[in-house]
Amino acid sequence: FGPFQAQLADLPGGRLHETIPNFHHTRSRFENLRRAVKENTAGRVSEVKAEIDFAFAHEADADRLLALQAKGEISERVTHNDTKINNVMLDDVTGRTVAVIDLDTIMPGLPLYDFGEMVRTSASSTFEDDPNPANMRVQLPYFRALVEGYLGSPVGSVLNATERAHLGFAGQLMTYENGIRFLTDYLQGDVYYKIKHPRHNLERCRTQFALVASIEAARDEMAAIVQEVFARR
Repeated sequence: FGPFQAQLADLPGGRLHETIPNFHHTRSRFENLRRAVKENTAGRVSEVKAEIDFAFAHEADADRLLALQAKGEISERVTHNDTKINNVMLDDVTGRTVAVIDLDTIMPGLPLYDFGEMVRTSASSTFEDDPNPANMRVQLPYFRALVEGYLGSPVGSVLNATERAHLGFAGQLMTYENGIRFLTDYLQGDVYYKIKHPRHNLERCRTQFALVASIEAARDEMAAIVQEVFARR
């Protein structure tokens, strides 16, 4: 995904069409949650007070990257927006990348969204819907591997210092965003995500919030990894 972003950094022409407006606009996602809490369509607000409190306690995170973008400290670029490992084709013999696939979400975005989604899905200790949130934490060796691969690619020369400094936070933000999306859907009666049982979205939410807390606790270690890896480039 690093080379993918680097190759598109100087794409000529106008701004790409937003196939899904506000897809990773965390403030919009948070406002959706606020409405869901107020409307309480499925009558579930009283049973998820702890999750709602966690989401609201982290509200400021929703604006952090958007504020940096508004000040011109980070730049909008062409991004993939769904950077899971199953959206990369690998060579059966070498194990190395052949191509990025699932291109329907390519649109304007922040490179940090792409990296953050990689952290959320590839540097976590358990499944997204593990019913026991205590099993979820950030895996620092996997985070280091992601940083080494990402900053070691051509995109390492494209990102500025502010973007590099927020690589760890990007994982926290994308995890938080997905957590509030799961919580919103649960409060609305499970109208968006496919579920396997009535509490599926709630379990997803709790596991994501556990990962948010783990990334927060590892903030300094993650920042040190980024600094060390970049210094060795």
